[in-house]
Amino acid sequence: MNMKVDEVKAKDQRYVWHHLTPYGEKMVVTEAEGCWVTDSEGNRYLDGMAGLWCVNVGYGRQEMAEAAYEQLKTMPYYPLTQSHLPAIQLAEKLNEWLDGEYAVFFSNSGSEANEAAFKIARQYHRQNGEGDRYKFISRYRAYHGNSMGALAATGQAQRKYRYEPLSPGFVHVRPPDSYRRPEGQSVEGFNRDCARAIEEAILWEGKETVAGVIMEPAISGGGVIVPHPVYMEEVQRICREHGVLLIIDEVICGFGRSGETFGHHNFKLRPDIVTMAKGLTSGYLPLSATAVRREIYERFMELKEYQHFRHVNTFGGNPAACALALKNLEIMEREKLPDQAEAHGSRLEEKLQPLWRHPRVGDLRRFGFMLGLELVEDQAGKKPLATEQMGQVIAACKSRGLIIGKNGDTVAGYNNILTLAPPLSATKEDVDFIGETLIKAMEELD
Repeated sequence: MNMKVDEVKAKDQRYVWHHLTPYGEKMVVTEAEGCWVTDSEGNRYLDGMAGLWCVNVGYGRQEMAEAAYEQLKTMPYYPLTQSHLPAIQLAEKLNEWLDGEYAVFFSNSGSEANEAAFKIARQYHRQNGEGDRYKFISRYRAYHGNSMGALAATGQAQRKYRYEPLSPGFVHVRPPDSYRRPEGQSVEGFNRDCARAIEEAILWEGKETVAGVIMEPAISGGGVIVPHPVYMEEVQRICREHGVLLIIDEVICGFGRSGETFGHHNFKLRPDIVTMAKGLTSGYLPLSATAVRREIYERFMELKEYQHFRHVNTFGGNPAACALALKNLEIMEREKLPDQAEAHGSRLEEKLQPLWRHPRVGDLRRFGFMLGLELVEDQAGKKPLATEQMGQVIAACKSRGLIIGKNGDTVAGYNNILTLAPPLSATKEDVDFIGETLIKAMEELD
């Protein structure tokens, strides 16, 4: 580095406004390779969160950079008011991964992908003669983005505080948090009740006013809340019965993270709309997509006034990002990373089994290669562990060279889940290091 470490950090604090964190000194990352990052002081860390749940193929893939570089030389940019080959090729490849027939609208981020989904759903119903359908149902504790519509869909009060009022028309129901189900109730029974809460909301709101239900296959940033299969089966049935579109947010769960190509494939769902980002490019360039079932898309094809989708995104579907995404998917297929994700997740879960004996551990949940460790004051009462003690575990991991996450700024009093979502390209040695390090960090917990 040309500047001294202290100078770099001083400039960082002076000029850079950091995401989602209070003011203070930050780690300055200078290099990254595989699962490992290096900071400005030369310290190496295994990135147990794949950046922000996204670097699925790992850091430092030269062929990814070369794919973007070659496209930048050929044609760096053209808007998708017309078209270009990388977008066409990527949309076709996404249909293969989705195992369906979808039209794909490209944006830059998960928030934008969900905003597009909301507009498409409302317009679709209006063009079907059901113009009163404008509401969306989502779950408390879920996260769907930071723009005014996507944040309204989000069920995390701490993310919304001081930004409300947000976009109207969003209704929330309880999540299928089986760990906190009523005493004596079975997991399956509880999940059926949670699904029926969605049907109840549809009926109480007036089903003629509900446009869609949006959900992740498993709530990720809200605490890795994994539903029982009966829950997803019931939700799909409810949506079909009441003419409500099922929107599946695959921004985090997609692209191999769940052990399948997409998280909804774990539950054999056929969504009407699928939104995706993050792992689409493994975070190398911004790109997101809103995939819309062909029958829905066809309602936008008639040459009538206002019939087309009047939505534009300057950088959405950037040619270099699309070319890079194609290379990303090629790597995932070649290295069978969805299969590896399930194998790694199972291995890590097994390594962490000793934690069940720890008095502060309430629950351990896994969805593919994504894990959540819920920490509590006491196992009997399930009172969430204090923020200070959560920070103690995170700091103990970092001091040993491991970066982990937690569900921060979500619901007051329930930011007590440690999260892990390493690159899918991790080695067995990386997985073992994560497990061993987390166990050692937990041993230090007060």
